[in-house]
Amino acid sequence: MTTIVIPTVTTPRLCLRAPRFSDFDAYAEFRCSDRAKMLGGPFTRTQAFDQLAEIIGHWHLRGYGRWLVADNTTDEPLGIVGLYFPHDWPEPEIAWSVFARGEGRGIAAEAAKTSRNYAYETLGWSTAISLIDPENTRSIKLAQRLGATYDKIYKHPDMGDMHIWRHPAPEDLT
Repeated sequence: MTTIVIPTVTTPRLCLRAPRFSDFDAYAEFRCSDRAKMLGGPFTRTQAFDQLAEIIGHWHLRGYGRWLVADNTTDEPLGIVGLYFPHDWPEPEIAWSVFARGEGRGIAAEAAKTSRNYAYETLGWSTAISLIDPENTRSIKLAQRLGATYDKIYKHPDMGDMHIWRHPAPEDLT
C-alpha cells in the first residue's frame, strides 16, 4: 500500500498543511455554524469530523487535496483551502472556506493563489475551476479577484445550480 504524504506549502503569512486532530474544534465550529450554509450546512460535530477525515482521504485517492490553512507564527487554524475533485464534480477545482478568525485578512486569496500555483506548477494542471453557489457573493468576488471568469451553470444532483468560475490558464497569469 502506498502512503500519501500531504505536502506542506508556506507563504510569508500562512502554512498550508495536513489537518491535525488539534484543528478539529476550529473546523467543527465553522462547519456547525451558519457560515457553512453555502456548503450544505450547518452540520453536526459528527458530520464535521467525517468531513475533516474526508479531506485527508481525498489526498490518498487523488494525490492532491485541500490543506488546513494555519497562521505561520501561531499555527492557529484559519480555514480549509486547496484542490478538490469529488466524483460528482465536473472537473477539479480550487476550493476555499475561511473560518471566522481568518475572515477579512486576505487569507482565502493568498491560500487560493498558492493552491493554484501548486496545481499548475507541481501537478501540471492546465486549467482549474471554482464551483460557487450563485448566492455566495463573497466567494464570487474572490474568484474575480483571482482572475476567474464566469463560465456556466453546473447542475449538481444534491446542491442544485452552481456557477463554474474558470481560473486563468497558467500562461495567462502575470
